[in-house]
Parts: sequence; C-alpha cells; structure tokens
Amino acid sequence: MYTSRQTEILVAAATLLALVVGPLLLGVQGLRAARRLGAVTVPPRAWDWRLTITSALLYALAFNLIFFIQELFLVLPKALTPGLRPTLFHNNHRWDGENPLASLLQGTGALAILVTGVICAFLVKRRAGSTSTARLFLIWMTCNGFLQSLPQVVIGSVEPENDVGMAMDYLGFGAPAKTAAALAALIAIAAAALWLRGPLLSLAQNADEIAGGRARTRFIFRVATLPAMAAILLIIPFRVPRNWIEVVAVPVVVTVVAIAWIQAGAWAVADVKPSGNLGSRSMMYASSALLILLLIFQFVLRPGIRFY
Repeated sequence: MYTSRQTEILVAAATLLALVVGPLLLGVQGLRAARRLGAVTVPPRAWDWRLTITSALLYALAFNLIFFIQELFLVLPKALTPGLRPTLFHNNHRWDGENPLASLLQGTGALAILVTGVICAFLVKRRAGSTSTARLFLIWMTCNGFLQSLPQVVIGSVEPENDVGMAMDYLGFGAPAKTAAALAALIAIAAAALWLRGPLLSLAQNADEIAGGRARTRFIFRVATLPAMAAILLIIPFRVPRNWIEVVAVPVVVTVVAIAWIQAGAWAVADVKPSGNLGSRSMMYASSALLILLLIFQFVLRPGIRFY
C-alpha cells in the first residue's frame, strides 16, 4: 500500500532533481556550448542600469501584488461562508468561527494567483503592453503567479498544515494523488520558468545584445537575475512585522527557484526578436507604484480589514 512516508521520499527526491539538479545540468551544458563556440564572440554592450533597476522595482511590485491577491482570495470566500469572520492583513489573514468548508477554502488563494499567472502569461504571449515597462511588469506577474502558487502544491503534498495541504485533505487526496499533484507542479514550475526566457530576452533593444549563448546569458543576468535577487530587499518592508523566517524565506525561495531555471537556460533560447523600448520615466513610474503599495500595506492593511 502506498503510504504518506513514500510520498515524502518521492517528492523530496523529485524536488531535488527539479529545482537543483535540473538547472545545474542545464547550466553546465550551456558552459560547454560556450566553450565550443568560444571563438565566436560578440563584444558586450554597455550595461543599461535603467533596465536593471526598473526590473527590480517591477519584480518587487509584482511579488507583493500577487501575495495580496492570494490573501484577498483566501478572505473573500470565507467572508461569504456562514460562521466564518475573516480579517485581512498586509502579510497574512485570520478568521474567527467554524465551518467545515474552512479547510477547503484555504486552497482558494493559491488557485487565484495561479489563474492570475495564466491570465498574465496570455497577455505576455499576445505581447500586451506598448512599452518594455508594461511587458516586464506582466512577465514578473506571470512569474510570481506561477512560482508563488505551484510550490504550495509541492509543500501541501507532504505538509497537511499547509494551506493547499488542508484543501487536499478536505478533497480526500490520498498519498498517490498528492504525489501526482506534486510531480505535476514541479514540472509546471520548470516549464513556466523556462517559458519566461523568451519574453525576457525580447526586451533587448537590438540583436547584438542577445546574439549567441553568452550574450543571452549576460542579458538575462542584467534583466532578470540581478534585479530579482536585489528585489528581495525591497520586498522585506512589505512583510514586516512577522517572524523573520516568514519575512525572508518566502521571497527567497520563490525568487531562487524561478531564477535558477531562467538563468541556467538563457543560452538555449533562439529566434527571439528584440523589441525593447524602455521609457525615460520607467523608473519613476515603477518606484512611485511600489511606494504607494507599501503605504497601503503598512497603513491600511497592517491594522487589519475585517470582512464581516
């Protein structure tokens, strides 16, 4: 009989393969390819710090908006459920009262941001947004929609106290179903991150910036890896006060998992048409939006909004 212990072992092994071994092997393959083509090089262009800084600001904005959508859709269904009285905060939610549906409704937040990610991916696919700023924002919304929701499925398959784990138990998921859900989520994480390489590379302003594997690797580092890692520092003020593990661990895990695949596979993307056109006021718009959202988080949401 398939047991929960076997689920834990299989999910742990699959997670190691999907989130560590996979990106490492892809990155090593890229290094080998670069050495074979070492004689064919394109001189690196000057670093466009406006794009890097704007990307960091937009990543932080997207991360916190996705997190807010998750908490909002954890609260709204409970507010409509008899016996439950939820309160929304800037970094969490809680509820008073009892109803058997409460466990099921713990999965609505992850579902909502997964749907948000799908919608934003559709918009990215349709090349919505007339500027690089708008397109980059949609890219990061897509990234966070998938990368904040899918890992919850993996965790929920082995941790019943996790939000998605509670919903799985309510729906009667046994060990085989939980294992299948976790494996599907891990595949989807890798697929989503790898898909984002193309839209990110299309933000280049000319073909030279993404001509060859080394150039594409450098460009992804400038437009995605460095900005996303730096954005973690911008995300922290939105999440305090709270346990420091909760404050830091979530943005670090989400960011590292996504960026590992994107950066490792940047070299392998071909046939990308550069169409970047970053506006002169992009940093101002992005920083203003992020500041406004921080004020809303800390002065409106932090005291708590009751939905009853």
